[in-house]
Amino acid sequence: SASLLETQTFMLPAMFDGMKLAAVATVLYIVVRCLNLKSPTSPPEIINQDTAISRYLHKTCPLLTKEYIPPLLWGKSGHLQTVLYGKMGRVNTPSPCGVRKFLPMQDGATATFDLFEALGDHSTGDDVTMVICPGIGNHSEKNYIRTFVDHSQRQGYRCAVLNHLGALPNVELTSPRIFTYGCTWEYAAMVGYIKRAYPQTLLVAVGFSLGGNIVCKFLGENHANQDRVLCGVSICQGYSALRTQETFVQWDQCRKFYNFVLTDNMKKLILSHRSSLLSMSSSNIGDADLNRLYAATSLIQIDDTIMRKFHSHSSLKEYYEKESCVHYIHKVTVPLLLVNSSDDPLVHQSLLDIPRNLAEKMPNVIFVLTQHGGHLGFFEGAMLFPQPLTWMDKFIVEYTDAICRWEQDQLACRRDTHQSTKGPTSSLKP
Repeated sequence: SASLLETQTFMLPAMFDGMKLAAVATVLYIVVRCLNLKSPTSPPEIINQDTAISRYLHKTCPLLTKEYIPPLLWGKSGHLQTVLYGKMGRVNTPSPCGVRKFLPMQDGATATFDLFEALGDHSTGDDVTMVICPGIGNHSEKNYIRTFVDHSQRQGYRCAVLNHLGALPNVELTSPRIFTYGCTWEYAAMVGYIKRAYPQTLLVAVGFSLGGNIVCKFLGENHANQDRVLCGVSICQGYSALRTQETFVQWDQCRKFYNFVLTDNMKKLILSHRSSLLSMSSSNIGDADLNRLYAATSLIQIDDTIMRKFHSHSSLKEYYEKESCVHYIHKVTVPLLLVNSSDDPLVHQSLLDIPRNLAEKMPNVIFVLTQHGGHLGFFEGAMLFPQPLTWMDKFIVEYTDAICRWEQDQLACRRDTHQSTKGPTSSLKP
C-alpha cells in the first residue's frame, strides 16, 4: 500500500503538468485561430479585362503585384484591423490645415466640406483635386481621412473632403434631414464648387465605405458628372444596400455585433439633432418616429423608422433600391478602381460578386481584392506596431498617379496624331 501511495503521489504532478500543457495548447490554438496567424500573405487578387490601360497599371503600380504584409501578431485578423481603425483610426495622425466651406442647398440644407491645398507640384505638372467622400457618419476630422489627405497633399493633390450632413459636432442642421446611404446632393454640390473655383483642375473621385457607394452612384447617375473626372476610387463598400442589410442580421463574422455598434452610433447622431428635426415645419420626422428610434437595435429598424423618410421613400425596399450604386455603376465610363478585403467583417463574401462581375465585363473597371485588411484597416508593420501610412493610403495615390500619367501620355499621342494628319503647313498665302 505504501508503494501504491508513492506511485499515485508521483503521478499527480505529471497529471497537473499535462493539464497545464493542454491548457497552454488550447490557448495557443485559440490565439492562432482568432488572429489568423497561419494565413499566408500574398499580393492582391486582381480582376480586369486585358486592355491597354490595365496592362499599363500592372506595370506602373508596384503595389498591385507586391505582397501586402500586415503587422505579424494581429494584422491578419480582419476584426482587429477593423476595431483598430474604428477606435484609433491611424497612428501618429497628422493635422492638415484646411478651410471649411459652406454651401446652401435648394431644400434649405447647408452642405459643408473642407478644402486642403496641395503642398507641392504634382509629378505630371497638372492641377489635380481629390474629391473625397468619407464613410458612414464621418467627416474631415476623422483620423483616417486626415492621414490620407496629408499623404495626398504631399504628392501634389488638392483635397476636398465632404462632411456628411449632420456628422460634424456643433454644426446645426438648417433643414430637417441628415445624410443617407446614397444621397449624392451634398457631394454633387462640393464637386460643382471645385469645378467652378478651379476651371483647370482635373478630378479624382474617392469614396470610403458608404462614401464609395455615393461616389459610384454620383458618377453613374448622370454622364455629365464624369466631366473632368480622371478616375473613380471606391474602398470597402458593399455595393447593394438591400443585400448588405440582409447579411447584417447574421452572426457570421460577428456581423450582428457590428450592426449593433453601428446602430448605436447612428442613434446618437440622429438624436443629437432631435430639436432641429422636430422643430422644422417641412420635417417628415415626428415624435413617434424618434421614440421608436430609442428601441432600435439594427440599422434596418433605423432606416425604416427614420432614414427612408428624409427623401419620402414609401418603403424600405424602395429606399435601398434607389440609394444603391449597384443600379448606376455600370454607366460609369471613366477608369474605376474597386478595392475590398476578403476578411472585411462588414462586407459579406457574396457581395464581392458584384465588383468581380463588373470588372470581368467592363473594360474601365479594375477590382482589387486583398487577403487581409479588414474594413478600412489595411495597416502595415513588421511585428506589433503599425506604420502611420497604410497600404490603402499609398495604393490610392499610386493608382491615381498612374492614371494621371496615362491620361497625359494619351493626350500627347492624340496631339502627335493630329499634327501628323494635318501634314506640313506653309506660311505662304495662296
